[in-house]
Amino acid sequence: MLSRCAASVSRSFAISPPFKRCRRCRYSSNSSLAQSHARPTTALPPPRIDYRAIAENVVKKTNNAINRKAPLPVGAIEHVARTYNEHKRLQNTLNAKRNERSIAGERLRKAAAKGDVEAKNAALVEATQLKGEVSELEAALAVMENELLTLALAIPNDTHSDSPLGPESSAVTIATHGPEPLPSNPERDHVAICRKLGLFDLESGSTVTGSSWYYLLNEAALLEIALTNYAMSIAIKHGFTPVLTPDVVRSDIASRCGFQPRDNSDPPMNQMYHLNTPPMSPELVLAGTSEIPLAGMFANKVFPSTTLPLKVVGMGHSFRAEAGARGTDTRGLYRVHQFTKVELFAVTTEDGSEAMMKELLDVQKTILDGLGLPFRILDMPTEELGASAYQKHDMEVWMPGRGSWGEVSSLSNCTDYQARRLHIRYRRQTARTEAESPSSSPTTLPFAHTLNGTAAAVPRLIVALLENGAVYDEHGELTSIRLPMTLKPFWFGQDIGRDIIEWT
Repeated sequence: MLSRCAASVSRSFAISPPFKRCRRCRYSSNSSLAQSHARPTTALPPPRIDYRAIAENVVKKTNNAINRKAPLPVGAIEHVARTYNEHKRLQNTLNAKRNERSIAGERLRKAAAKGDVEAKNAALVEATQLKGEVSELEAALAVMENELLTLALAIPNDTHSDSPLGPESSAVTIATHGPEPLPSNPERDHVAICRKLGLFDLESGSTVTGSSWYYLLNEAALLEIALTNYAMSIAIKHGFTPVLTPDVVRSDIASRCGFQPRDNSDPPMNQMYHLNTPPMSPELVLAGTSEIPLAGMFANKVFPSTTLPLKVVGMGHSFRAEAGARGTDTRGLYRVHQFTKVELFAVTTEDGSEAMMKELLDVQKTILDGLGLPFRILDMPTEELGASAYQKHDMEVWMPGRGSWGEVSSLSNCTDYQARRLHIRYRRQTARTEAESPSSSPTTLPFAHTLNGTAAAVPRLIVALLENGAVYDEHGELTSIRLPMTLKPFWFGQDIGRDIIEWT
């Protein structure tokens, strides 16, 4: 019966299992490379998905996936529920057969001790038969577990009840901050400003690497440094531990974080940069966001609840392979393949993530308020939520040269979505239950909640600061750039021989 079930999954859904168990290492490995065992992934157990919650909430989970436009095959969630119930039945059968095998083994030992040849032979025949049945059931169960995990991993996180339904246009403005927005003016376009003042070199970037790569020059290079240090300083004042993250991560870690950037081009573009690595090395990718290595810091760890929340602020580079497929957004610095990003990340208890969402939002507001930019906070709708986000807020800054609002930061509460995949757990230190005593199995411990938010996505902040801070004389000639005084303590460009920055 199981063979037919497993074959049905493969035919109906045609999904290559992302995790296969290796008998030698007992850890998960990427399916495309598991056969040769040539590319080990992380030393992490397979993700711990809550199959019971899926099976008990098929309609809710299905509607949620539809609302989020998740790339799921038709009937996938119903199939997970059926497979889970069949898995439980098969597991019970296997346990019963193992028990029968133990009883037969005990009879065999007793018969051998008594010298009862007839009883011994009968027990041996029964034990041999049960051993074969157990082996078949174990193999069948492994196939079913793999198929079950494959389908369940594609199911997105649940959605906050307050999140609007629909596409990006359905986003709800929560609040607006900062000065009155300047009128739309194409003369304030950041590309024209940068060319006039020699602030970037797109042509050399294209020659050296390709389109949507760039060099920052002169004050723009100094502005990036000032922005990163400014954002880091604000986060540190709010109790975040500073971290410099690696820009290269194992693809397994990225997958477990749920990093699946949306791309609606036809045909869809590869979203991440994959590195060519030796056969015995793990598959590596360039990090799409420093959220990924920050989350990986906490993988496969158990924290006392008294140490939570844990708050870190990381600075690294983000690499997005799809940047060249977005039409007019590719102009200048707005959408590029690589950019510096300061990222906020937090690990909390299950009941602490709502409060942390507000705390992270306050840090983001403090950073943008200090830059003196007009910005608004949006509650993002279901179709704009990534696979991991339970709730997401975006912050958009007015960019008069573009004539539109532009996203400069986002904030997501991922609840236990990432923690279940990365095995981030905690141990309650108060009102301790027997299941959570120090001697208990780690599998009984609750999973943490994780949150992430942008402290500074540098190129877009540069766009906003240039377009809002450009100063023109009475003849319409660009003369200087006004920058907020909050950045001056982090500025060291007084000696580059140019006087185009005004502090305000």
